[in-house]
Amino acid sequence: MFVVANRIPVAEGRGEEFEDRFRERAGLVEDREGFVRLEVLRPVDADRYVVLTHWESEDDFEAWTDSEAFRTAHSESTPEGLVQGHPDIEKHRVVTSAEPEH
Repeated sequence: MFVVANRIPVAEGRGEEFEDRFRERAGLVEDREGFVRLEVLRPVDADRYVVLTHWESEDDFEAWTDSEAFRTAHSESTPEGLVQGHPDIEKHRVVTSAEPEH
């Protein structure tokens, strides 16, 4: 599994607006080959939201970023002042994971 973490500095007091943008997004990634899930994490003791996308492979993620659907999903401009500074993108390969046994 391949995970991309996008750490986004959202302006103070505008978190709900940021979250709404993800709730109302176009939903173009869900049907992409290799897409597993998307999570938006609200900061508790930090100053950045984290948007995680999980993929079956790095190739699947790269195919998404090279697609017309990606360009469409990211074409809407961000409202001025919503994001302060530049997001940091981290790419990770899952080495191990655990889930409860049922």
